Amino acid sequence: MDRMFFYAHSGLRYLVLLAGVLALAYFAFGLVTKRPFDKGGRILGASFAGLLHLQVLLGILVLVTRFYYPALIGHIVMMVLAAVTAQVSMSVNRRRPQPNFVLPLVGVGLAIVFIIGGIMAIGRGVFTTTAL
Repeated sequence: MDRMFFYAHSGLRYLVLLAGVLALAYFAFGLVTKRPFDKGGRILGASFAGLLHLQVLLGILVLVTRFYYPALIGHIVMMVLAAVTAQVSMSVNRRRPQPNFVLPLVGVGLAIVFIIGGIMAIGRGVFTTTAL
């Protein structure tokens, strides 16, 4: 069972990064073209934040089913910061009278930096996979 959670957590990372890059590109394009924030932006932002929350949940399951080592503290802190940053930037932007692309762009960009830092905190590369 612990291997299943580990492989799901490890594999979902690529989907989270893909959703983040797509959201980042969409928000940057919307900002550059001065388009109004639309439903596509809300969907991409919510998808990225939701996948990130699922990743955190799987990470918790991995943590309770496997062994602990000190480098995990940095990994956990960075991943929680990424999830909070993504969620807060989308929620605050949605509640604004005139939502725009700036806050989601900054939030997703910062979340991706936190994700990369969290992966590197446990001594792995962003695109490397370990056996266990």
